[in-house]
Amino acid sequence: MIVTVTPNPSLDRTYEVPSLDRGEVIRATGERMDPGGKGVNVSRAVAAAGRRTVAVLPLGGAPGALVADLLDAQGIEVAPVPVAGATRSNIALAEADGVLTKINAPGPELTPAEEESLLETVREQSRDADWIACCGSLPRGLAPSWYAELVARAHRAGARIALDTSGPALLAALRERPDLVKPNAEELAEAVGRPLATVGDAVKAAEELRELGALTVLASLGADGQLLVGEEGAWFASAHVDVVRSNVGAGDSSLAGFLIAGGNGPSALASAVAHGAAAVQLPGSVMPGPANLDLAAVTVTAEIPVDRVLTEPAP
Repeated sequence: MIVTVTPNPSLDRTYEVPSLDRGEVIRATGERMDPGGKGVNVSRAVAAAGRRTVAVLPLGGAPGALVADLLDAQGIEVAPVPVAGATRSNIALAEADGVLTKINAPGPELTPAEEESLLETVREQSRDADWIACCGSLPRGLAPSWYAELVARAHRAGARIALDTSGPALLAALRERPDLVKPNAEELAEAVGRPLATVGDAVKAAEELRELGALTVLASLGADGQLLVGEEGAWFASAHVDVVRSNVGAGDSSLAGFLIAGGNGPSALASAVAHGAAAVQLPGSVMPGPANLDLAAVTVTAEIPVDRVLTEPAP
């Protein structure tokens, strides 16, 4: 069972519009509403694979109630932490030419009591968990050290932690030795303080994160593939994708695929890449199920192409 923690979830509303014209009345041609947040997406991908998952998240107001209802409809158990502020509502405007404009609200500010309640709920849910996936940015009211405290408490409870965040929150958490961190190339470059131009640069940066405390690093390099660097060695995996429809939630789907497959070694890396490749070929934030996966299309190697130039170098 996989527990996910999303400190700043959202209710995501997407409107399809012919074009975006400032100052004009725009009539939408379609709309949808989804529960949002990186941890929420991981739970959605785990549920799509037919596995049990519990989503821990602070929820408040009418938007929070809708998020809980939408998750329940997808077969996801919800462990809500009631908060006084309303869960944020995000808006995405999808134009006919594929351009996506997003408006993300800041979300509620959590009180010290709500912060402690969130930590305690994670501890309670960790008893039966194979993994706890902690994902996304922190809401107002939580210090960058909050994830570090969560990792420490989870480890005391005997749980394994996968962490997908960035910036000061990631660096602060490394001192508590999370079992897995999952940066993308840009987040990896930010963590080590220098640009990444090649796969070899990414390998060196991942090794530095391990020196800082991460036990294993699963790094997404966008269209180039993914790296896995841990105690047992390093591997590189990739899969060819003909058409990319949407990359929303692809990294979250990859993390789910890695954890579903055991969270260790080249077979889990292959599952991560297969899930990510499937996700980008689906519309919006739709999470792939078993029928969408093509493990045969994934190549995994211990002979890492260190001189390969990244398609999208990380500044």
